[in-house]
Amino acid sequence: MNKIEHLGIAVKDIEAANKIYTSLLGYEPYKAEDVESEGVATSFFKCGESKIELLQATHPDSPISKFIEKKGEGIHHIAFAVDDIKAEIIRLKKEGFIALNEEPKRGADNKWVVFLHPKSSNGVLVELCQEINKTKNSLQ
Repeated sequence: MNKIEHLGIAVKDIEAANKIYTSLLGYEPYKAEDVESEGVATSFFKCGESKIELLQATHPDSPISKFIEKKGEGIHHIAFAVDDIKAEIIRLKKEGFIALNEEPKRGADNKWVVFLHPKSSNGVLVELCQEINKTKNSLQ
C-alpha cells in the first residue's frame, strides 16, 4: 500500500455535492466520469496528494444507491494506491481478507480496481487502485 489514493463519498445529488466541496476546498473538481460497470457518476477533487471521489448512483440497483438507502450519504470507501494489484489480492487473501471481485476491473480515473468486503476490514469497504498505464502481470 503506497498511500491513501482517495476517499469515496456517496451522494444523492452530485451537482449539489460538487458545489459543497468546491466551497469547502476552494476549487472545482478536476474530473467527472461515469463508470457504467458500477452504475455511478463520479467527480474528483485533489486534496494534497490524495483525492476525494464523489459518487452518485446512475440507476436504482447500483451499489451506491443501495448504500445510500441503507446508510445515507457519507463515506463509502477508502482507496489505497498499489503498484501490483494482483500481488496485493493474493497477499491480502492469504491474510484473510475477502475480495469482492477476484480479477481487477476498470474503475474511474484510469485505474484497475478491486474491492475488499467490509466484513474483513472492520466494516470499511476498501478499494485497491493501480494506474492502468503502470500495469504489471499482463492486465489489459
